[in-house]
Amino acid sequence: MTKALMFQGTGSDVGKTVLVAGFCRLAANRGLVVRPFKPQNMSNNAAVADDGGEIGRAQWLQALACRQPSSVHMNPVLLKPQSETGSQVIVQGRVHGQARGRDYQRLKPELMAAVMDSFTRVSAGADLVLVEGAGSPAEINLRAGDIANMGFATRARVPVVLVGDIDRGGVIASLVGTHTILPDEDRAMVAAYLINKFRGDVTLFDAGITAIGRFTGWPCLGVIPWLKDAARLPAEDSVALERLARGEARALKVAVPMLGRIANFDDFDPLKAEPEVDLVFVRPGERLPADAALVVLPGSKSTISDLEDFRAQGWDRDLAAHHRRGGRIIGICGGFQMLGRRVTDPLGIEGRRSEIEGLGLLDMETEMAPEKTVRNVRARHARSGAALDGYEIHLGVTRGPDCARPFAVINDHPDGAISPDGRVCGTYLHGLFGSDAYRASLLAEFGILAGLADYRGAVDTALDSIAEDLDRLVGFEAIVAAAASIA
Repeated sequence: MTKALMFQGTGSDVGKTVLVAGFCRLAANRGLVVRPFKPQNMSNNAAVADDGGEIGRAQWLQALACRQPSSVHMNPVLLKPQSETGSQVIVQGRVHGQARGRDYQRLKPELMAAVMDSFTRVSAGADLVLVEGAGSPAEINLRAGDIANMGFATRARVPVVLVGDIDRGGVIASLVGTHTILPDEDRAMVAAYLINKFRGDVTLFDAGITAIGRFTGWPCLGVIPWLKDAARLPAEDSVALERLARGEARALKVAVPMLGRIANFDDFDPLKAEPEVDLVFVRPGERLPADAALVVLPGSKSTISDLEDFRAQGWDRDLAAHHRRGGRIIGICGGFQMLGRRVTDPLGIEGRRSEIEGLGLLDMETEMAPEKTVRNVRARHARSGAALDGYEIHLGVTRGPDCARPFAVINDHPDGAISPDGRVCGTYLHGLFGSDAYRASLLAEFGILAGLADYRGAVDTALDSIAEDLDRLVGFEAIVAAAASIA
């Protein structure tokens, strides 16, 4: 019979994704068939699963850690925020529709059926399924109809390990408070807890473990320090962008404006890993740095709204000045669409019927259309001939004279556009910087030798290192025992 264990957090960004990925790799290295599962994810960082359709990038990474093909059933419900109050709802890899907060609550009974169907599929043939929760189970205002945390755990009878982030402070109160506020049925699902992101001498927290045990009766599976290799894995949440080190003296400065609805920002992780690249995420209220050699406009979940915000920040003027100085510009997906003369949305695909003047750096126009392109692709960079492995997740059709100079060729079909002087280009391909040959070619254009020969290999090595750390700090046997703690 397949065993399962769920990792829930005392809050968001406590490190659940990395821990699940690490334990997945640990189980895989022990010879188990292990698979990841997340009932509900909220993220604009999406991946194209191996069986087609969208899932969260985190579950794609966890499948990689398991050495298993990724599947839409590993993340059956994906919410992609489009505004402060509304999201696109992806169910089992396909667009289900749009929903605001209250509307989504009414959808949950229907979605639970999809969640349980997917969990059954993921469990089939597996020795172990490691499940990641979302947010906190203590959000009791959302408990009715919950599919992300205890609602799923109680329905599927999956024991829970609660993860507390000590780096934020107040971890004892977070764990004890969660114990206090949970109803009896939910509290009974908790098999143990973990302390994550500890700094310093672990023995200094011995009294804390004693106190938590006295208040809750929960055993501690371990105290995990900051895992140095976690920084080498793609980040899932945009809050991670706020923590990026900045201003290092390196050969090539690359600036990325932090759009309000930025999507797939893990596109930039391979550049961040390059030793000669200073990757700067430009926050709202800041100027695009004048000394940047390259500006990359990232993907967006709402191109028109983000283009309006781009102008409101004055970044359009900064980008025009950068272009006049001879700087290079690349647009990815929504960022590519912004570089054209106009973006129109006659059907209100992004929420309202509208059109907007583009940045005018590429001679082309984009019209939003209801059919969504979702696919993994193998392409060739048109100028260098370098191989490109990436994926497309986008709405809209782009046409214009500059499209006659494609950025890439996908199965003999052109993608993207390049300006006549070659300094501005755009593509619908996500993941392009993860292609080693293309990244090396791009850096060579700036006179820089790539220092990272195998990005995907580096991620795989980081997963092995994290698995070794977790085996030493927690132990594989402890995870298996926790998974068997509820019949």
